[in-house]
Amino acid sequence: MIIHPLPLQGAAVVDVEPFHDARGLFARLFCDDELSEFLGPRQIRNVNYSHTRDCGALRGMHFQRPPHAEVKFVRCTRGALFDVIVDIRRESPTFLQWHGEKLTEENQRMMVVPEGFAHGFQALTEGCDATYLVTQYWSSSHEGGLRYDDPAVGIRWPLEVTEISDKDAAHPWLVDGADPLAVPTEGPGP
Repeated sequence: MIIHPLPLQGAAVVDVEPFHDARGLFARLFCDDELSEFLGPRQIRNVNYSHTRDCGALRGMHFQRPPHAEVKFVRCTRGALFDVIVDIRRESPTFLQWHGEKLTEENQRMMVVPEGFAHGFQALTEGCDATYLVTQYWSSSHEGGLRYDDPAVGIRWPLEVTEISDKDAAHPWLVDGADPLAVPTEGPGP
């Protein structure tokens, strides 16, 4: 595996090193030893899967608040997606900065999403599948989200958003000085 640190502290993308022969290829997709700087003492608790039917559909921007904060390892297994992370750690020098990567079934690139980051993606193809390895059990009382179109973050999605869940569209706007990891409060729109 080849680990590429990203400009957002603690985040990275990971490329595979495939072995090719007459049968096809073999590649290691996950190694807790090689990814120990991101895992620390954590273990993978869940392996999640999503299928997104339509090109342009968006999922996100999701996160879990402490003590259920999680590290995610996200890979596209069919099709292509634009994967986005946002640093929502108030004390971070990259607070509210975002980074996007194109993950595809061909490049097998994996996004490392640290604790304290919001995560989401937009399907770039019809029938897009993604797999997430997650270090924490999901808790409905600790879940949170950012608006995908919040001007305080300014994510530039590559396609028009054609579909988003009612829940994701209803995430609150960020309010100046607010901590996204704190209990959310409703604020005015942009």
